[in-house]
Amino acid sequence: MCGIVGFVANEPVNQLIYDALLLLQHRGQDAAGIATTNGRSFYMHKANGLVRDVFRTRNMRSLIGKAGIGQVRYPTAGSASSEEEAQPFYVNAPFGIVLAHNGNLTNAGVLREEMFYRDRRHINTSSDTEVLLNVLADEIQHSTEGIALDANSAFTALEKVYSRLQGSFAVVSMIAGYGLLAFRDANGIRPLCIGRMDIGQGKTQWMVSSESVAIEGIGYEFVRDVAPGEAIFVDLDGNFASRQIVADAELNPCIFEYVYLARPDSFMDGVSVFDVRMRMGDYLAKKISRETDINDIDVVMPIPDSSRPAAMQVAKHLGIEYREGFFKNRYIGRTFIMPGQAVRKKSVRQKLNAMRVEFHNKSVLIVDDSIVRGTTSYEIVQMARMAGARKVIFASAAPPVCFPNVYGIDMPTRSELVAYGRTHDEINEMIGSDQLIYQDVEDLKQAVRDINPIMTNFEASCFDGFYVTGNITTSYLDALEASRINPEATSDRAGDNSDFSRSQLHLQLTQQE
Repeated sequence: MCGIVGFVANEPVNQLIYDALLLLQHRGQDAAGIATTNGRSFYMHKANGLVRDVFRTRNMRSLIGKAGIGQVRYPTAGSASSEEEAQPFYVNAPFGIVLAHNGNLTNAGVLREEMFYRDRRHINTSSDTEVLLNVLADEIQHSTEGIALDANSAFTALEKVYSRLQGSFAVVSMIAGYGLLAFRDANGIRPLCIGRMDIGQGKTQWMVSSESVAIEGIGYEFVRDVAPGEAIFVDLDGNFASRQIVADAELNPCIFEYVYLARPDSFMDGVSVFDVRMRMGDYLAKKISRETDINDIDVVMPIPDSSRPAAMQVAKHLGIEYREGFFKNRYIGRTFIMPGQAVRKKSVRQKLNAMRVEFHNKSVLIVDDSIVRGTTSYEIVQMARMAGARKVIFASAAPPVCFPNVYGIDMPTRSELVAYGRTHDEINEMIGSDQLIYQDVEDLKQAVRDINPIMTNFEASCFDGFYVTGNITTSYLDALEASRINPEATSDRAGDNSDFSRSQLHLQLTQQE
């Protein structure tokens, strides 16, 4: 999970990118990076840490230019500790390109071999973003032989790029001397939207962002979402062009964006995230009323902040008092995207505190947005009991997370998922609650459709096990899990969903040449 932005403006963009990344900080707390361009030169700074810690005054002054891109990252492929994995990535030919990416390529292993044996390109990290950058660079090289780059040649190159990439990707890239190129995968799994600011005399400043909140938060006007399989190109003079690259693209957005990842004040694909979370509460309330005696519940409490809209609706529909019993330390990062189970477990107690007066001798219905690994849920239940609750009912506004996510969210290992291979009663026992209630999958999907009826399909693989790209096999998941256990030994195969060995692939590529 990452947050990306790109700008073409008539003013220095370093502060604009910085401010936009602050508004997207919830999408990644591991690393941050900004690259700007002035003429044909790039200026870049990136490092591990939060935006406010990575960029000091001296760094900001060095990021000159009126166009650029930025990213906040939580890694899903590659090393969480290496600053070399931080984005944007840079390649010097053709022209010079910097690129940042949100998502995950499911065929990165095959592409890495193609880069070496066929395209004669060197990949220096284990990041799939560097692979994606080199695929793009290779296709732009072929599409611009003997000519200068323009929107048409960039879009022609992307036709080949789309045919090679599998998985999820929302991309912002800057091509030295030419402009901003951004595009979204054919399923629209990861979000990307467009903003603009008219500055008079027929001139317009443009930006793209993972979420609308970053556009509106810095005073730009939200224009629209980038469509699945669509690319946009903005040259350095502010001329905007777009093209639908994949003719049969179909919107299948990641439904977990609405559950947890996105800020509630964002709009994604015509849907208010806040309204979806309210509707999730409506449907959850109906299931709670069917499965438990609501007369035995004294209060409804949310786990701040993302479950608050759902909890408010649950309390409203059930006619039960809504109370805020957990208080959040806002200076602790989001526990779901904390690297390492031990760190996550410790950070729960640092992040949340249960106020005793709200729990003492009460039957408490706790509403959370989801349950992934179960570690956080267990700690929350124990906190409620230690604060004096006589009964703890735990309700999840999302269905059980039973399957790995391979499209850019850090929950790819089956053994890490509390709901994988366990019964409902076993999960309830593991988190220590008196009763556990999950949202139904179809109700979650309907919560989004209620806001925008055009939304018919979703990438909901972590809930229903259906992978929209159609290329996820058991062997792929096995290799992915092995790469997390021993990254050094298995990194070459972690992103490879083919049955080819290295030597077979080398032979195949040689024959194609």
